[in-house]
Amino acid sequence: MPKIGFLFPGQGSQYVGMGKELYDNYQIVKDIFEEANESLKIDLKKLCFEGPQDKLNLTENAQPAILTVSYAAYKVFESLFDVKPVALAGHSLGEYSALVVAGAVDFFDAVKVVRARGKFMQSAVPIGIGTMAAILGLAREKVEEACREAAEESYVQPANYNCPGQVVVSGYVKGVELASKLARIKGAIKAVQLAVSAPFHSRLMEPAARMLAKEFDYVKVKDPIFPVISNVDAVPNYTKDTIRELLIRQVSNAVKWEDSMQTMINMGIESVIEFGPGRVLCGLMRKINRKIKVANLENPKNLKKIEEEVKNA
Repeated sequence: MPKIGFLFPGQGSQYVGMGKELYDNYQIVKDIFEEANESLKIDLKKLCFEGPQDKLNLTENAQPAILTVSYAAYKVFESLFDVKPVALAGHSLGEYSALVVAGAVDFFDAVKVVRARGKFMQSAVPIGIGTMAAILGLAREKVEEACREAAEESYVQPANYNCPGQVVVSGYVKGVELASKLARIKGAIKAVQLAVSAPFHSRLMEPAARMLAKEFDYVKVKDPIFPVISNVDAVPNYTKDTIRELLIRQVSNAVKWEDSMQTMINMGIESVIEFGPGRVLCGLMRKINRKIKVANLENPKNLKKIEEEVKNA
């Protein structure tokens, strides 16, 4: 069996036009968009293909849009190749895509839940109160140290451990600014404030987590047919009994992406395929371990490289 891992991107990877080429070429993609429209009662296809970008960027829209395009890309792959993954992982929102592909949650339910998740995350903290910043070129231990010191004045915490030398911090604006300043003093190459409207993956998202918990009262879950690595623990610990708890914890806890990828590597993967818009996760993998081959599937032109990866894996 090919030793391949499947990856699914998170919020920030959206762009106007995503998924259109797949839609124009594959009936299965048309069917998935129709299902999304039926579940959400909005024209998600028009939003993805025509925008406008500012409307697509809204958290409540971006999350179901990315999930839909990611799942559609996977279904095209599944229709063409008989390949089973060693494991799956998704970055934040992408974890829902992974669970849908693994058969643990129905797409119809998942796309509705992530739209609610987006609304809850956006409303948990008033706009302008919180923010996030990427700390570049500093060891995670030093970033954690900077956050602890800054938090004595204003709350901030690590939110995404993306790859060596890239940790995103999240919290109140003052806390993030102070942590960024301290990180630069400790040797960071730079600290870049992100264009986000809320402090995602911090304890400030706990109100969103509580609201999200109620959404799962109406969602049927099953054991995944493939191992799915959780963001919060960086191990493949998803079962029908843990899905709700892990997805709720994920909202207000750090995404341990670098650790998750190391877990996947330790499971024997030799290559990864990223399904959905962009290739951010491919780029992170190259910074984590350059020996792992990477490919992404977001349009039909990518399929030739995918075929090579599958044959050589």
